[in-house]
Amino acid sequence: MAEKKLVESITSMDVDFAQWYTDVVRKAELADYSGVKGCMIIRPYGYAIWENIQKDLDARFKALGHENVYMPLFIPESLLQKEKDHVEGFAPECAWVTFGGGNQLSERLAVRPTSETLFCEHFRSIIHSYRDLPKLYNQWVNVVRWEKTTRPFLRTSEFLWQEGHTMHATEEEAREEVLRMLKVYEDFYLETLAIPAVTGRKTEKEKFAGAVETYTIEPMMHNGVALQGGTSHYFGDGFARAFDITFTDKDNTIRYPHQTSWGVSTRMIGAIIMTHGDDNGLILPPKVAPVQVAIIPVQMHKEGVLEKAREVADALRAAGLRVKVDESDNSPGWKFAEYEMKGVPVRLELGPRDIQNGSCVLVSRATGEKTVVSLDGLAASVQEALDGVHNALVERVRKNLAAKTFTATTFDEFLDHAANHPGFIKAMWCGDAACEEKVKDATGGVKSRCIPFEEEQLSPVCVCCGRPAKHMLVWGRQY
Repeated sequence: MAEKKLVESITSMDVDFAQWYTDVVRKAELADYSGVKGCMIIRPYGYAIWENIQKDLDARFKALGHENVYMPLFIPESLLQKEKDHVEGFAPECAWVTFGGGNQLSERLAVRPTSETLFCEHFRSIIHSYRDLPKLYNQWVNVVRWEKTTRPFLRTSEFLWQEGHTMHATEEEAREEVLRMLKVYEDFYLETLAIPAVTGRKTEKEKFAGAVETYTIEPMMHNGVALQGGTSHYFGDGFARAFDITFTDKDNTIRYPHQTSWGVSTRMIGAIIMTHGDDNGLILPPKVAPVQVAIIPVQMHKEGVLEKAREVADALRAAGLRVKVDESDNSPGWKFAEYEMKGVPVRLELGPRDIQNGSCVLVSRATGEKTVVSLDGLAASVQEALDGVHNALVERVRKNLAAKTFTATTFDEFLDHAANHPGFIKAMWCGDAACEEKVKDATGGVKSRCIPFEEEQLSPVCVCCGRPAKHMLVWGRQY
């Protein structure tokens, strides 16, 4: 009965996907609402997921030579104004500090929405020669963007992220960095988050404010809606010129360096929830799950059961796994439902009869499959099961992505897909931003997601206006 009641407390995703998402965030104790509108409290379980994400990505960045730094939270308005397109892009989302210590400030300070200008100010003082390049920096910080409509993890006024900022001697080096870091994100999403995704270049209309080019990773959520999962930007030398950052090259010529930035955020936790979850709650990819294995002692009041559970847990921890033994006085049925709802990848059930037989019951959160496994060599069996959970999640996402990706060669066909088939739409495009706007207006919000790296020649003409097509776009609704 306890298990049934717990599951019923989560709205079915097919009934109301938005409410299902909110229920999971709250019931799984990932986050809570704060007294400041649009700002969330990330609870320990949610923050532990972020810590595992951060640890994995940070190691990938450092393996490529990046160093972590920290820039100030506040940006003087005059500094933000130095790059015209950049400030115009962020002006509507900026939060401003006008008083400090009871006194009105002589200049407004923006609360960091992103840090390009701060990095440029610093780069100007430390880059003088080609020997100073490249500069490969990253920071793990919070940023503030004053959002009108918010939802935990997906779109909040304050969120956590990493932002890489690099400077290079040549355009070629900078462009290589942009694509290298996008590939890091793509690999991370697949290898760690178990999320295959579409990658490609943003259109001129959708690129980052101040960028020459923006590249993106676009995972599809279970309901067919896109989430911009991470971006990598090539800035050219535009910021360098605006901030007068120069260096003396090997040939003694004064040049402007070429700049990149790239970032992902706590929005990834929202992607995990909406890509992998089901009506029973979360399903966490094993590599970021705070608890990879939950051990449930059955009839733990009986002699030796709890002791054996602790012994098994110690052996699994020694093998490098994150393990929890639930010693609470809740019923086993309640515990089964609790850890299922919290998305723990593998559950082990251990009772007197199991101990007598030298075995335990192993349950996969991804498939629900129960198997009896020997306590001898248990760590290897559990690791195999964790790998199985990861692979099952990847396969499930791939099937969903394939099933919810449609092709349109006429505008009527496009409108039909947009209205009746949630998912991505592949269609040809002439390159004109007016057609993007027309599609968005006609469909009530379908936008270009990216120009994928592998384009298909679906038709010689634009799906919107009938003029000659320049690119294939992947279109979709977004969070």
